[in-house]
Amino acid sequence: MDIHEYQAKELLATHGVRMPRGGLAYSPEQAAYRATEIGGDRWVVKAQVHSGARGKAGGIILCDSDTEVSEAAEKLLGQRLVTHQTGPQGKLINRLYIEETVKIDKELYLGFVLDRKEERIMIVASSEGGMEIEQIASDAPDSLVRASVDPGLGMREFQAREIAFGLGLDAAVIGKAVDTILACYRVFRDFDASMLEINPLVVSGNDVIALDAKMSFDENALFRRPEISELRDKSQEDPRETFASDRGLSYVGLDGDIGCIINGAGLAMATMDMIKIAGGEPANFLDIGGGASPDRVAKSFRVVLADKNVKVILVNIFAGINRCDWVAEGVVKALAEVGVNCPLIVRLSGTKVEEGKRILAEKAPNVTVADTLKEAAEAAVAALQSVNRNAA
Repeated sequence: MDIHEYQAKELLATHGVRMPRGGLAYSPEQAAYRATEIGGDRWVVKAQVHSGARGKAGGIILCDSDTEVSEAAEKLLGQRLVTHQTGPQGKLINRLYIEETVKIDKELYLGFVLDRKEERIMIVASSEGGMEIEQIASDAPDSLVRASVDPGLGMREFQAREIAFGLGLDAAVIGKAVDTILACYRVFRDFDASMLEINPLVVSGNDVIALDAKMSFDENALFRRPEISELRDKSQEDPRETFASDRGLSYVGLDGDIGCIINGAGLAMATMDMIKIAGGEPANFLDIGGGASPDRVAKSFRVVLADKNVKVILVNIFAGINRCDWVAEGVVKALAEVGVNCPLIVRLSGTKVEEGKRILAEKAPNVTVADTLKEAAEAAVAALQSVNRNAA
């Protein structure tokens, strides 16, 4: 789960990371008031959307008066900001962060991620802040400083000092940089974060200040982090994924026209591959999880059909914990209650498979039943081609 810049800054500030003074605004009038409240003679108006590269997309505006702050807010609020990270649909700007400007002597990059292969927190820092990490790795690879944290020991102060010295900082700010790195590590560890990025982290005089901040969190740990769950902004999420998530289902939206209902991430990947090999494009995939009841299966059809691009549905179940007869009952229930007005291909395998096939044969004779994933994918693509021919 992603959070906004201002939320990440509030979290980091509580652990000692230095930030510019700022305030949130939902209207041009409130934005101008925030500027006068902060004081000074120059401010930054920042669109709060879950995306990087906001500056290049026009989402960050420098202002020299409260009137300019109000005009910038008028320009941004209610618009959709399109960056290379948002896709062409962009993300709605419904709040702004007004912040004082800071004198910049040096820009740095500081990032924390989970190295899943090593099962450790990895810190990546660079003296070339202001660029994206991929660009830094390409243009200035020698500037990268890396360190990993032993989970049994936690991050040690000497590691933070090695990073600070590796960034070529003056002795006067080494201590501030060490404090910042250790504070970021504590926030990352204590709140089950999966990514923390400060770019740029700037040296301003004898201080070290975070000008921007991005954080993502492990959704599987949110049950024990209610204070983080409350930071969720559904307006920044794919509405299809939000609809599914609110109902306990895992859903990923894609760009094709074959909707997929599957159990298990591995089977989902195999199904996506097989559809593409057969010449089709998946529109989405929904993971019904283990032990799915007929009601849960029927509910899954509502989520998949909410995507208007879906012209064919492929159900692919390999039942271990699940039961094929329950899935079949769910398919029948969906046909009766949801209104599935497109070709439906079902492939069942595993627990109670014969019972499941019998239920489909008796109660859903128009459903195409396949014995293998290859047959199911080819049948789905053939059905799609038939739909397209009839529509032409």
